[in-house]
Amino acid sequence: MRSFFEKLEQYFLPFIVGRPQRRPRDIAITSLLFIASRFYRMVTQFRIWLYDRRFFRYHALGCLVVSIGNLSCGGTGKTPVVEVFARSLNQKGRKVAILSRGYRSRKRSFWSRMKIKLTGTIEEDPPKIVSDEERVLLNSEYAGDEPFMLARNLPGVVVLVDKDRVKSGLYAIDKFQTDTLILDDGFQYLRLRPHINIVLVDSTSPFGNHHVLPRGILREPIKNIRRADYVFLTKSTGSHRNEHLRRFIRKHNTRAEIIECCHMPQYLAGVYSPNLRKELDFLKGKKVAALSGIANPRSFESFLEDFGAKLVHTEHFADHHRYTVQEVEKFAAKAKKNGAELLLTTEKDAVRIPTVKHNHLPFYYLRIQIDILSGQESFDQCISRICFM
Repeated sequence: MRSFFEKLEQYFLPFIVGRPQRRPRDIAITSLLFIASRFYRMVTQFRIWLYDRRFFRYHALGCLVVSIGNLSCGGTGKTPVVEVFARSLNQKGRKVAILSRGYRSRKRSFWSRMKIKLTGTIEEDPPKIVSDEERVLLNSEYAGDEPFMLARNLPGVVVLVDKDRVKSGLYAIDKFQTDTLILDDGFQYLRLRPHINIVLVDSTSPFGNHHVLPRGILREPIKNIRRADYVFLTKSTGSHRNEHLRRFIRKHNTRAEIIECCHMPQYLAGVYSPNLRKELDFLKGKKVAALSGIANPRSFESFLEDFGAKLVHTEHFADHHRYTVQEVEKFAAKAKKNGAELLLTTEKDAVRIPTVKHNHLPFYYLRIQIDILSGQESFDQCISRICFM
């Protein structure tokens, strides 16, 4: 079933990202998607109106809530930003819990659900605990890609997964004495009102074709960026081209602080042995094969080329694709046939790659962290503001 939806996603992707379609059938599909997009936009705006007019209830949990999210459907590099916020706040002495919905994570097994019911715990269906500050308790299949990555990279931070983030927030406060909740991908989660709203915008492709789903990549209209307190321009090069984007954002939000950051590769780590690390100059002159299942694979491959790697084979899968042993073995075989000396993937993909027996090529993932290019003072003030709330 998942394979069917991934194929469907790949089929409609050219229409969503706005690539020109000239065949009569494609024009008809584009028109239908546009009509659906207008309906989706109305529903989205009506939902926000219902919350603003108090027909639906905002929840307050008695502790600080920071939302980090997007206007668009992925590809903004959100996870490294969530990581740097959680780490900075944790280092300042805050008790931090990250609340994620665990997109495409596997549900608890039947026996796990039965155990919860039979033991008579207060919570009939408690959130999944990915990390309890000290240990990572779930694998990526049950936790989801991003929650697992965050749990592995952030010792001292609680990571919980549940679609109901009011419930998981209350659980974090009760069980872990959390004083700061970070909503991962929380901009559209209106039930839990944040004290600080942070929105990420990909500076290389800010708003796609400016249409909402399913005709474009936007989850809600651009004008709703006015709810943001801070706007992060991710994947920035620090060039003057972002001035136009800044002016455009200012038309919709005159008060938000705008911070530019780039995603900087740090090192290579072994897919099967994360403690095995290589410096980035290890790539220079190497023939490599790249495997990725992310929203924007080209940015990953550009990083590899920038550090001197020669791409001899690439394979792309749908975002959040969970690889099979056969797919990885097939990829490794093609890479070897094309003369690759090593295999490379993203950190997000690495957590979804199973162990294979018949691969004799080194397999690494690229570790990424953010670097603030402009607005460092605003970022520091944001952290201080959170700490003193």
